[in-house]
Amino acid sequence: MTDLPAAADLRRTAREAFGWTELRPGQLEAMQHVMAGRDTLAVMPTGSGKSAIYQVPALLLDGPTVVVSPLIALQRDQVSGLLEHRAAGGAVQANSAQSARAREAAFEALQSGDVEFFFLAPEQLSKPEVLDALAEVRPSLFVVDEAHCISSWGHDFRPDYLRLHTAIERLGRPTVLALTATASPPVRDEIVSRLRLDDPVQVVRGFDRPNLSLEVESFRDDEQRREAVVLRAMSEAKPGLVYTATRKSAERYAEALAELGITAEHYHAGRRSADRDDVHSRFLAGGLDVVVATTAFGMGIDKADVRFVLHAEVADSLDSYYQEIGRAGRDGEPAQAVLYYRQEDLGLRTFFASGGVDERALTQVVALVNHAGEAVEPTALASEMDVRPTRLAGLVNLLEQAGAVDVHDDGTIEASEDELSPRQAASQAAEVAESQRKMEQSRVEMMRAYAETTGCRRQFLLGYFGETLEEPCGNCDTCRDGTAEEQADADLSPFPLQSRVTHASWGNGVVMRYEGDRIVVLFEAVGYRTLSLEAVAARGLLEAS
Repeated sequence: MTDLPAAADLRRTAREAFGWTELRPGQLEAMQHVMAGRDTLAVMPTGSGKSAIYQVPALLLDGPTVVVSPLIALQRDQVSGLLEHRAAGGAVQANSAQSARAREAAFEALQSGDVEFFFLAPEQLSKPEVLDALAEVRPSLFVVDEAHCISSWGHDFRPDYLRLHTAIERLGRPTVLALTATASPPVRDEIVSRLRLDDPVQVVRGFDRPNLSLEVESFRDDEQRREAVVLRAMSEAKPGLVYTATRKSAERYAEALAELGITAEHYHAGRRSADRDDVHSRFLAGGLDVVVATTAFGMGIDKADVRFVLHAEVADSLDSYYQEIGRAGRDGEPAQAVLYYRQEDLGLRTFFASGGVDERALTQVVALVNHAGEAVEPTALASEMDVRPTRLAGLVNLLEQAGAVDVHDDGTIEASEDELSPRQAASQAAEVAESQRKMEQSRVEMMRAYAETTGCRRQFLLGYFGETLEEPCGNCDTCRDGTAEEQADADLSPFPLQSRVTHASWGNGVVMRYEGDRIVVLFEAVGYRTLSLEAVAARGLLEAS
């Protein structure tokens, strides 16, 4: 990218305030767009320095920077990191884990101009008094960290993220920067749509992590798989992470490792907050060899020397898998990423992805909104229905997509002009949910395809995220076995990668990858589908669009 006038200032600020003598690929480009006032979506892998994209421009822009971050531990780490740099302008956080006085002090520091960075969780922005206080200081930059949490197709969906666009408008529409470490094309599209980004620039960089050795071990017997995971975690260089699908499994693996003399702990959402914080801190400080965890652990974790990430069961999607293995080898040194695959485990993931929608609750929302005859406050609606605000946000999200309700910039909910009956509205919202369910199940199938491919695993992963690796990587098990080269020689490409195609039944789609004599297409309506190239050619199943 040609140097824009801001480049020299950005480089100087990075050096003087943070001691960064160089900016990584993609960082400078994204910073320049932010400086130019362009809404920006930056998709860069774990360890690539996404936080720098807002930290450096923030010091050159007039007005404070608001950072929405989903986890209190992540907020705390980011604030601590900024406070280590005196020239960074200061940082505070406001969240539910603090005392009322601590939160008041954070807002006082912001309003007095003593701090540049203000971190908070998305649920804080549902409070009118918080929005009023932030609006007074006229922030210049609104940062959405872990932006994939806004996507109902993403692997860490947070309903509280759905109303962020309302907060952005209430704060005077500052420049918006969305950051995530992993987002496949449909997730990126939803981030842009849900945040209502204005003509955004998308900076997608660096998904290839050549220092990670990719490997899949397949098992039929669950006990043999468990033994293999424990032995691998014991024998590999430390520290490392083991991911499991359930809390019970995390506890069992941690106990087995501890019995072998490994300093190991389990981590999941069922543990007390203080215990989770202790595990997190000890791991970062080097006091634990292995953490065995569900997906509750790791978002935003800043530890460069993780030497392995083992998945004792399949992840729920390649989005999740890529983010989790991205926590290994951030120092650039060799690291292992191993999936222990048992085909039967996909049944559990399919079950998680097949949850139905509560049409009764959807009907109740519309009935209450229609009866009100005016815009309704979400807090009042949640209270009337006796549901949690996050539960209501998910229902309203479906109804809004179905065109049954309108959500205003102040967060209030009103019946749409179409004036659908509660039954009609619930039915249309259920159709939206069914479409999302199909996408989720197709993502599970892509996880299966990765585990069972005989082609280069790195080519498969990069293709999923819309990037192309021309030659097999040489650092995965299929490349070492020689099957990847054979697979590459067999590839046929009637449609270019990332080109748009149309199917008579499934509608519009994008070509994601080739797998020997098969083509994988991401369809807007039904998710990922794998088709025989022979059938495509013989029956004209796909047309360029």
